[in-house]
Order: sequence, then structure tokens, then C-alpha cells
Amino acid sequence: MNILNRPFNTPYHTPPFSKIKTPMYGEAILEEIEKTKKEIQAIAENPENPDFKNTIEALEYSGEQLEVITSIFFNLNNAETNKEMQQLAQEISPALSEFANDIRLNEKLFERVKAVYESRAALDLTPEQSMLLEKKYKSFSRNGANLPEEKKKELRAIDKELSKLSLKFGENDLAETNSYELHITAEKDLEGLPDFALEAAEEEAKNRDKEGWVFTLNYPSYIPFMTYAKNRELRKKMHLAFGSKGFQENDHNNTEIILRIVNLRHQRAQLLGYKSHAHFILEERMAKTPEEVNHFLEELLEKARPAAKREFSQLSSFARETDGIDHLEKWDGAYYTEKLKQKLFDLDDEKLKPYFKLEHVIDGVFAIAEKLFGLRFVPAEDIEKYHEDVRTYKVTDHENQLVAVFYADFHPRKGKRNGAWMTSYKPQYIKNEENSRPHISIVCNFTKPTGTTPSLLTFNEVTTLFHEFGHALHGMLANTTYPSLSGTSVYWDFVELPSQVLENWCYEKAALELFAKHYKTGEMIPMEYITKIKESSTFMEGMQTLRQISFGLLDMSWHEKDPANITEVKAHEREVFKRTDLYPDRPETCMSTAFSHIFQGGYSAGYYSYKWAEVLDADAFELFLEKGIFDRDTAKSFKEHILSQGGTQDPMVLYKRFRGKDPQPDALLRRAGLLEK
Repeated sequence: MNILNRPFNTPYHTPPFSKIKTPMYGEAILEEIEKTKKEIQAIAENPENPDFKNTIEALEYSGEQLEVITSIFFNLNNAETNKEMQQLAQEISPALSEFANDIRLNEKLFERVKAVYESRAALDLTPEQSMLLEKKYKSFSRNGANLPEEKKKELRAIDKELSKLSLKFGENDLAETNSYELHITAEKDLEGLPDFALEAAEEEAKNRDKEGWVFTLNYPSYIPFMTYAKNRELRKKMHLAFGSKGFQENDHNNTEIILRIVNLRHQRAQLLGYKSHAHFILEERMAKTPEEVNHFLEELLEKARPAAKREFSQLSSFARETDGIDHLEKWDGAYYTEKLKQKLFDLDDEKLKPYFKLEHVIDGVFAIAEKLFGLRFVPAEDIEKYHEDVRTYKVTDHENQLVAVFYADFHPRKGKRNGAWMTSYKPQYIKNEENSRPHISIVCNFTKPTGTTPSLLTFNEVTTLFHEFGHALHGMLANTTYPSLSGTSVYWDFVELPSQVLENWCYEKAALELFAKHYKTGEMIPMEYITKIKESSTFMEGMQTLRQISFGLLDMSWHEKDPANITEVKAHEREVFKRTDLYPDRPETCMSTAFSHIFQGGYSAGYYSYKWAEVLDADAFELFLEKGIFDRDTAKSFKEHILSQGGTQDPMVLYKRFRGKDPQPDALLRRAGLLEK
């Protein structure tokens, strides 16, 4: 029997990665689909009258092993993929999409769900049960259960194609990232680059059997190069390579895929009775309509644009005075921003990185989690890893009870997509009076240690680690009955609150003193550096805010109207960016063709949620500042009302229970320096 088709006989039932061969996933998933079909059929044909337990709860717990297998497979397809796995994903995804539609379009099943839903007023349900019932009903009604048979067939075809297109988009992006290298052999071309970047590039060259230095489009290589390399032509070369991913005349071009995706999404929404894909998505978000999202973005734009223009003018003048640069280009932005920051604050990553050894930062975030929530992280060698770089931990509370299993995967490699994310191999839920604890993972792309230097993080990477760890806490501290409402299973404009709020601790002296110590001497980070970190936290914030707003507007432009008349991806993008652009455009680059968040991830019609959640996080952290950043009562309230509750109730209800009032947008503007404090 396939090892994937039965509960794992391992510590905490974690995946036995070494025993799973790639073809086993396909076989196991097809077998579990058939098993789950029988479970669904039994629910649909149950002769008893439909009630919450025999219909809604039964449906919730159907296909448990299928969920386990697909979580492992798709997590690894992002973090440790290869051609065989990608090919299998292309075969599996349509089958899973078809199966999901088999459930959602099952008339007998929907009749039972609908019967329970329509009698809900007479049922004595808890708030969580009410939310589960509503979610189950909407998962049918919002996905075609009320459609005539002909339209259901059309919906199935659309969903099948969308699942394949989304995968292909991601594969193209990864292929473009992996295929480019900047090979440097002349030392003069390395001027300005810090030792950590040079050492990593030298190591990369050795790994590729080359002399000299190799820089890639992976973030730990690309970002330091763009930030420090004095050679402007080489910065241009790197920027154009990065900016043209998915936009070149080759097999990895994503333009037609994008046009097909947005048109299919629109058709799907129309089929279901919605004006657009954005209208469909936002019905299940805190911001209920495209109008509300656009109003939110426009309001921020109005506040940020004047500040961004002033900052750009300041940066342009600085580049002109420093190096005689007449026109600032996109490949100059990070370089001169860093130079100006050094001049104004006498602070740069070269000074800070020695104080942010990866292991120390990990210890620091663990110490903060212990101070706030009483958690302990114990390295667990008995938990198997999918790659040698992965670290595994058993997470316990102050009574030594298991809270979660935690995987941490920090370094880039060929089979891993760029960026950073949190995911789960198993959700938390309560069944048969047993509280089954979650298996949570964070995946990042930080510089690997070399022969002589440990992994040292930039301050931006420190905040990234805290961000993903905030998501992880949301997953770990979940305490709900039903898996589909657990942890990060919340509205997507609420999901970034726990992650973004935790970033705030990176700027606080009492938190930095827990982990920011020199990797050679053990000396604590100097107080003046802490002051400068705080002072520089809003440096160029107007430009940064404008950039995020531009991505949100681009996302909405793809999804809030009928895209049938959009024939050129680049031309459409240019039209949207006219209002937010500060730098001249380059015709050979395109943002959309590598915009994985909305074309591969789940952020379509939802990119605005980063800024939306920033309003919540700035407002929430003001309470911690008022009470003390390690105040246990405030942390307990945040855990009880936010982190443990998952999607069991409306997020604004949960937020107001924690905060005692509506969130105040001015908190974000104050923190960003866009409003007087």
C-alpha cells in the first residue's frame, strides 16, 4: 500500500519525506479522490433528514487524507521542486479541480446543505458552527450549485484550465529566475559591493564551476547587487533581466497566459452572476466591493503622492550632486537610496548585518514568542526534513504541552521559488474531543553561510523573518473546532495582520536587545544604531507606499472590469502606472508577467490587503506601545481574540474585541511619517 494513503507512523504524524517518491503522489491522490467521492456520496444519499452533524460536519471532515497529501505535494512544488514534480502538478491540478467541482456541483449534496442553511434560525449553533454553515453553503452557491447543467459544464472547463494556467505561470517565472546569471571576472566591476555579497557570489561561481563571481535573480543575490554595485551599466543589466521575467520572446513568456487567466476569471464571475472577478472575490473580504478598495487606495494615494514626489526629487538631486546623474532610472533607485540613507543616518547593512546572524535572529523571535505567548521552541531531530537546510522544532507551552510542529526553511536553491511565505502541512482542529495540533512551515530566501561567514541578514530580511513568523504564530496558536476555519483560514485582507504587527518588534530597543549581538564579539548592538534604525524606519516611506499602491491598483485593473478589450499586457500596465510612476518606463520590462501574487498565489483582487492590514497592524501596535511591548495581558488578548480564533467569526468583530474600538487609519499615516504625530 502507498505510504501516503494511511496515517503516518512517525513522531506527531509528520510526513516521512525520504520514503515518498514523486510518482507516489499521483497514485495516492487519485486513490484518495475515489475514497472521498464515496464519502461524499454517503453524505448526499444519507436517508436521514439533513442536520448540522450528518451533513455540514460530515462534509467538513471528508477527504482528510487527500488534504494531507495535496498539502505535502504543493508545498514541495514551491520549496523543493523539479521537472518531474512540475509535470505531475500539471496532471494532478486539473483532476483536483474537476473533483472540487464534482462536490460543489453535486445537486443532492447541495440540497442537503441548503436545507440545513435555510433552517439555521431554528438551530442552536455556536458562532463557529454558524460560520462553518455559512461557508459551506457559500462554497456551493458561489461556485455554481444553482447553475443549470449546461452552465455547470462551462464552469468545470474554466476551472480546469485556470488551474493549469496558474501553475504554468509559476513554472515560467521560476525558469526565468533560474536561467539568468551575471558572470563577473573583472574585480573593477565589483566596486561598492560588500564582503557578504562578494563571498556569496564567489561561492555561487564555484558551485557552477566558474571563475570569478556569479550573481543571480534570487533575492539574496539580486538585492545586494542593485543596492551596492557602483557599476551602473551592470545594475542596468541586472534590472532589465529581473524586470523582463516572463516578458521575453521565449518559451517562458507569460503575456498570453495573463490575458487568458483574467478573461477566464471574468467569464467565471459572470457565469456565477457577479459583475467581475473582483466583485466575486471581495464579497468574502473585509472590503466588500471594488469601490471600497479603490476608495481606500485613492485615499492613501492622495496622502502618499506628495511625499513620494518630494522624496524622488531629493533622491534625484543627491544622485546629480554625487555622480552627475541627470535622469534617475529604476536601476539607480536602490543604489542612491542606500547612499543617501548612509549620508543622513550613517547607517547601512554593512554596519548592521554583523548584528543579525540568522541563528541569533531565530533565537530572538523565539524569545519574543515566549515573552508574549509562553511558547518554547525545541529543536526536534526526530522530525524528518524534506531538505538538509530545513530546521525542525517541537513547539510547547509553559505546561510542556505540544502546541505545534514547526519547519523553517531559510536559504535559496534551484528548486525553490523566490520570496518568503508561510504554509501548513496540517491544520489544527478538534475532533472526538482531541485537539489535533498543526504542522506549520515558513520558507524564506536568505543568504547562505559561506566557508568563513555565517548567514548574516539585512535589516529588511530581519523584518521578513518576523513577518513570516507572525503568520506562523497565527497557524500555531489556532484553537478552533473545524480545520477549514483554523489558523490563517481568514479573510485575505485580515490574514496579514498577525504577520505585519510582529514586524513592529524589530524596531524596539527592548526586543533588539534580545538578539542583535555581533556574531564575532557577542557585543550588543550599539544604542545609536537602534536609534538610527528607528529614525530611518520612515525613510522614503512615501515612495515605498506609492509602489505598494501601484501594485494594488494594477491588480484591481486586471480584475474589476471586463478585460476582453485588453490585448497588450504592457500597454495596459503602462496606463495604470501613469499615475504612480516616478521613474521613466523601460519598454523591455513588465511587472505583470512576474506578478506571482495575483497570477499564481491567492491575491487576485486582493493585493490591496497588505496596505489594508497595515492600518490594522499600526492601530493594534499602538496598544502594545501604550501598555508595553511585552505586556502579557495585551498579548493574551491578541491571542484570544485574533490568533486563536482563525476564521470563526467576522474579522472586524474579532478586531474590535481586541482593540475595544474601530481601527484608526491615522495610526498608519502617523507611523509612516505621512501625518504629523
